[in-house]
Amino acid sequence: MHVKTNQHWWAFALPLIAVLIWSMNIAVSRYVVDYISPVSISFYRWLVAFIVLTPFMALKVYQQRHLIRQHFVHFAVLSAFGMVLYQGLSYTAAQQTTATNMGIINAFIPVFTIFVSMAILKDISNRFAVIGSLLSLFGLMYVMGQGDFASLLSLGGHWGDIIMLFAVFFYAFYGVFLKKWQLKIPLMISLYVQIAFALIYHLPFVLWLGIDPIDAQNVGSVVYAGLFPSLVAPLLWMVAVQQIGPNRTSIFMNLMPIFTALIASVWLAESWTVYHTIGGVIILVGIILAQRKTAPK
Repeated sequence: MHVKTNQHWWAFALPLIAVLIWSMNIAVSRYVVDYISPVSISFYRWLVAFIVLTPFMALKVYQQRHLIRQHFVHFAVLSAFGMVLYQGLSYTAAQQTTATNMGIINAFIPVFTIFVSMAILKDISNRFAVIGSLLSLFGLMYVMGQGDFASLLSLGGHWGDIIMLFAVFFYAFYGVFLKKWQLKIPLMISLYVQIAFALIYHLPFVLWLGIDPIDAQNVGSVVYAGLFPSLVAPLLWMVAVQQIGPNRTSIFMNLMPIFTALIASVWLAESWTVYHTIGGVIILVGIILAQRKTAPK
């Protein structure tokens, strides 16, 4: 037992680094809004990831083409929800809300996943999931209203938060579909094919809205988005799941609001307020409660 612990202690650092990378990407999304359009950075992000992966994955994809044809529709749906709707709406939300708020709302993924699982997988949640979800929703409304629930009636000032809510809701579908289908295909091949679909999905938007050129002001953000949150973080996360299990790995996602707030405070000069603290604590308690299992009879 002691030897096994020594071999795998480092695995707990992997999801920590992955969440830090994703938190940084939220701040990058907010930073780059003045330098590149949401459609442009979303398209460039997946293009960079596709170019980097192609030399390593092209032959493997060809060798596994029968599996890809078998799961063609699955890949198309996963890419639409996880890479286009979630990421695209996140970049759009960044134009109208703060990175701090985006990080807090992003932590809502486990709660939305519970409700989507109920609808699609017929996975009936226990009382802890219901109470925790309602508690998290209360905390989220508190943050969106900046401590004043009456201000929520004026939706004009909250469009960025609402768009981010939709993005997170779509990502919950992504996770549930992964669980429902459980594709028997190597993870990196799955990632590569989903990225290819994402590029195809972007083409109509690029042709209709146009695309901004890459220049000195946005190139760093594009390269970061294409490499670290798109490739490095998912790889670290997958290794962590294999080493320490999905349940212990998923707990680290609750650190995203904290990491995002710290990065946004230092880099973007965003302020962490009392309502962020109160609402964030309520959301975190609700999420932890929602993931609690009832004791078997």
